[in-house]
Amino acid sequence: MAAAGALLFVMSASAVAAQGIPFDRIELRTEKLAPNIYTLTGSPDVDPGHPEAAGGRIGLLVGPDGVVMVDAQYAPLSDKVLAAIRRISPALIRVLIDTHEHPDHTGGNPNFARQGAVIFAREETREELLRPLPAAVGAAASGTDPARLPVVTYGLGSSVKLHLDGETIDLIPLRAAHTGGDTMVRFETADVIMIGDFYRNYGYPFFDPGNGGSLQGVLDAVDLTLKLAGPDTVLVPGHGSIIHRSDLVPYRLMILDVRGRVQAMIDQGKTLKEVLAAKPTAPYDAKIPGALAPLPAGFGNSADRFVSLVYAQLKPAS
Repeated sequence: MAAAGALLFVMSASAVAAQGIPFDRIELRTEKLAPNIYTLTGSPDVDPGHPEAAGGRIGLLVGPDGVVMVDAQYAPLSDKVLAAIRRISPALIRVLIDTHEHPDHTGGNPNFARQGAVIFAREETREELLRPLPAAVGAAASGTDPARLPVVTYGLGSSVKLHLDGETIDLIPLRAAHTGGDTMVRFETADVIMIGDFYRNYGYPFFDPGNGGSLQGVLDAVDLTLKLAGPDTVLVPGHGSIIHRSDLVPYRLMILDVRGRVQAMIDQGKTLKEVLAAKPTAPYDAKIPGALAPLPAGFGNSADRFVSLVYAQLKPAS
């Protein structure tokens, strides 16, 4: 029952994340990562669910073959996203890759599909997009527009390769991590990997068990990224600052440490309330921006959410 309560806590906090966003106040910052690769990042301190930068980060590959997008932000920002793209390239938007199904990454799908983009995603992502959205998502994304759905899907297996604009683009499916349908996107020539949301450096890790995410999957995704990335590879999370391989090592150790602390307390028969009171993230709270920042609608903070998720994953079903 306690584990179920932890899951409800997390799902409720996630469902209200799109509430209260003043989309008209969000602007997009463009950053160039390589000669033909850019990212678009939303304004800070506007989105209650993502105070570090509104919505999910967008990736862009531009060149003579057209534009490849990675993720599409919230639906109401599509005109601003398109204007930002047009300041970089007038070319046709040919491909849109969804790293996972959350509205801050897929809300704009229908609008860019109508621009001519073919949407690529995991089969699991398409299945999740077919599920009804919580009413709290509001205008952030449509749960009914058929153009929101991926056209090309793939499963958990070898990567899918695209060859455009002088790049080899690897769509790398991950085992259930942030969600059950995560994809990393690697640009081989530029040595850039868009890793999605299993990593964040504003607040603690968030995985969504209601949509198939898992703690072990987050660790597996970190391990895979450590294997794929070299010391100079640019790693682009869906949220937070851009990182390199060396940043993943302490992140992995922190997760293992907190998991061990929570498991020890579960073995002692501690309830979720008791585990939260023990503050197993305390050694890291001062080092992680946003660790203790409140979540929307009074759902605690990032540290409590992370501990609740870990507890729910580790606590045996009763």
